[in-house]
Amino acid sequence: MSEKTTQSAFTPDADWLAYHPAPSRPRFRPPPGAVDAHCHVFGPGDRFPYAPERNYTPCDAGKDELFALRDHLGFDRNVIVQATCHGADNRALVDALHAADGRARGVATVRADVSDAELADLHAAGVRAVRFNFVRRLVEPKPDRYYHRIVERIASLGWHVVIYFEAADLAPRWDFLTSLPTTVVVDHMGRPDVTEPVDGQGFGLFQRLLREHPNFWSKVSCPERLSVAGPPGYPDVIPFSGALVRAFPDRVLWGTDWPHPNMRGHMPDDGALVDLIPRIAPTEELRTRLLVDNPHRLYWSDQP
Repeated sequence: MSEKTTQSAFTPDADWLAYHPAPSRPRFRPPPGAVDAHCHVFGPGDRFPYAPERNYTPCDAGKDELFALRDHLGFDRNVIVQATCHGADNRALVDALHAADGRARGVATVRADVSDAELADLHAAGVRAVRFNFVRRLVEPKPDRYYHRIVERIASLGWHVVIYFEAADLAPRWDFLTSLPTTVVVDHMGRPDVTEPVDGQGFGLFQRLLREHPNFWSKVSCPERLSVAGPPGYPDVIPFSGALVRAFPDRVLWGTDWPHPNMRGHMPDDGALVDLIPRIAPTEELRTRLLVDNPHRLYWSDQP
């Protein structure tokens, strides 16, 4: 199918911001083995159609562009997270994992009725987790029992759970979250309100979650999505991500969030995002844990 046909079949939302066409080369050089632990692939829509129930239609952003960015930024591996615009159709994710030649792992979206054969195929492709999304502007959350059934299905595979929620959701979902028996990775620090203090009630509750429940991890990603101050330095987010890196050095991950879905105000320069890493992880030891040791332990522990 031609590019023209693709665009006529899936026209991006009118206010959709495409990913940065020429990100800068970062001054910070990631250590050998560094992992971009949160990124996505979108389509291309002619091969991997977007889900009918999607809440947004993006521009195509496929595996070739993702892997080119990986190399440009100086990373070695990726963790590719299933995008909500693809629903539970993981074909674009699996295609990217197969093409990565072991240099990528995946986080899938599955339904409670997923078959054992489908789970086995996802595992063979490199999937090591499922994602539960509770952000209502993106999905309609299901009852708690629905998610528990999925956890029961993935238990024998040794997968973990990735959770996406807004800061206001943490207190009402506390009992559900803390009932999960797996490792749980929270996307983007639980989306804190960065106009409040780091030690304030909201982010304090999130830090309590990590402190009292050692199976919880956090991605210290997406300053561009959380910031009020804005680019290039996102200074209002740095204290939050830095606090988690210092307090929980063995349970933090970092990722670009490329191609930055549903950004409204601006599209970040991925090279500039990489250059923020030394500000949140100021020592070589912290950077190695954040970018190499932690993601390898979580996603490649079954590989020598």
